[in-house]
Amino acid sequence: MRQMNMNKWKLNDIPIKHKLVTLLLIVTIVPAIFLSILIAVTVERVIEEQVTENTLQLIGQVNKSLEYYAGNMQNVSYLLSLDPEVEAFLKGEGTEEEHYAIRQFMQRLTTLYPEAAGILVVNNKGEAVSNELYAPADQNVTEEDWYRQAVEGAGIFKMIGQPKDRLITSHVHYGEDEIVSVVRAIVDPETKQVKGVILIDLKLRVIAEAVRNLNPGKAGSFMVLDENGKAVYMPDASLLSGVPVSRFKEKEAGTFSASIEGTEHQFIYQNQPFTNWTTVGVFSTKESIAEVRTINFFVVCFIFLIFFVAITAAYVLSNSMSRPILRVISFIRKVEKGDLAARYQDDRKDEIGVLGRSLNHMLMQIQKLVAVNKVQEQQKREAELRSLQAHIKPHFLYNTLDTINWMARKRGAEDVADVVDSLSTLFRIGLSKGHDIISLKDEAAHIESYLRIQKARYKDKLNYSLDVDSEAEGAAVLKLVLQPVVENAIYHGIKERRGPGHIRINAFKQADTLVLTVEDDGAGMNEERLEQIRTKLASVQADAPMQKTDFGYGMMNVQARIQLVFGPVYGIQIESCQNAGTKATIHLPFTRPLNAE
Repeated sequence: MRQMNMNKWKLNDIPIKHKLVTLLLIVTIVPAIFLSILIAVTVERVIEEQVTENTLQLIGQVNKSLEYYAGNMQNVSYLLSLDPEVEAFLKGEGTEEEHYAIRQFMQRLTTLYPEAAGILVVNNKGEAVSNELYAPADQNVTEEDWYRQAVEGAGIFKMIGQPKDRLITSHVHYGEDEIVSVVRAIVDPETKQVKGVILIDLKLRVIAEAVRNLNPGKAGSFMVLDENGKAVYMPDASLLSGVPVSRFKEKEAGTFSASIEGTEHQFIYQNQPFTNWTTVGVFSTKESIAEVRTINFFVVCFIFLIFFVAITAAYVLSNSMSRPILRVISFIRKVEKGDLAARYQDDRKDEIGVLGRSLNHMLMQIQKLVAVNKVQEQQKREAELRSLQAHIKPHFLYNTLDTINWMARKRGAEDVADVVDSLSTLFRIGLSKGHDIISLKDEAAHIESYLRIQKARYKDKLNYSLDVDSEAEGAAVLKLVLQPVVENAIYHGIKERRGPGHIRINAFKQADTLVLTVEDDGAGMNEERLEQIRTKLASVQADAPMQKTDFGYGMMNVQARIQLVFGPVYGIQIESCQNAGTKATIHLPFTRPLNAE
């Protein structure tokens, strides 16, 4: 139930105009977007399946070409193994003329199968005969890796990939990256002993030509890997960067995606059983097929068209319904900012017009109540201040202080007498026969009495100086305006610093303004604290109840009294620096006391 209320509350927060626009957009645009996305996804999936199928067909063609060339090399090995001269050579019985005949036979085979770069026959004694390949006389080729792989195959035709560090050289000097080697051991059918090995080098260019003529896409290419995952043909070495070879051995054929150098690529592969090689088609998935891009373009155009038409219709309809409501909202916002003189101007006869005229009548009543309340609050504040002063009985207080002063001097306690005398002066000027406005001279005497009392308490910890300009001495000031500020300087400035401190009080005339400054060299405050105090002083309102504060109720009271009597343009300004002191500046209008002689 609570969740339903929360949802209803959030829905009620949305403007009516936005609700109408949203409703129309939901009815028109959302179905169009879903339909467009469904079409785009379906078409892209169908085309992707077609591309995968087409690529697998191309891979099948590549595998057929590889199987064809591999089959030719196998045929060459069979023809050689059945030749009488070769059989005699394998038994170690051949003559030089027979060796020459073998080379001539090999030459005819390479002419018949031009993809063969060279043929080499080696018997188990390490003797070799070839038409294009040469084995060093001082080396036993039976110890080479390709010979051992052929022996391990026990007569089975095997493609061993590109040669690495092979002792055999070629008359044409083919590089290791230009040929692929195939081997087959010749085994005696009776003894099962290996009589020798046939090595055939297959030109890699025939594989490259078979692959190069096929294209899996505008941005794709083919590559061929041997059974160990090493590249037999690869147009770009970076195509397998970071891709584990084991992924191509999981199934006979398949497809997967992988990231290469930050770009997503699609891999489609198929294994060739005869050669045990793997043909791989790879292309970037970011390169969209032309048909997909064209369809997506038309889909996006369709969505934008629907969006434009729906937005236009929604705003025309919503504006016709929400415009009068917005005018009322604009009028109410002016009132919220404090403009109680604002009025709703419209001659409508419908519900909006009735609401506007009711608001106008309400504002007139509020203005009357505010005026009455302001007067009452000012009278209340003045009454509170006078009540506070009335609680102190002046004559009784003076008589008591004089008695204490006389008793202190009689006993020789001059320091006590001075403090009592200062306190007497403090109370006499503070009461001022009920006057709220006194002369600056009396205010200076009052604050000097207060400082003498504090000096008696803090001794050498507190030092002060008072400088009143003679031109400003007779100016009228608000009573008790300095004492709370000086008290704040003592307790939050001088008291918090190490060693003795000094308070300087200055008063002078500046144009039509009386300026009073209270400056100390105490602990000061940081920028954050200073900004908090300035904000609180700026928020003081003369006709508002006093708020609690943690830096001096007296300062807030002085600010409120100044603005109550003289207006918001006057008051206290604070400047401070951490560990360098604080300066409070009081601005008052420069006037003469009404009771001045």
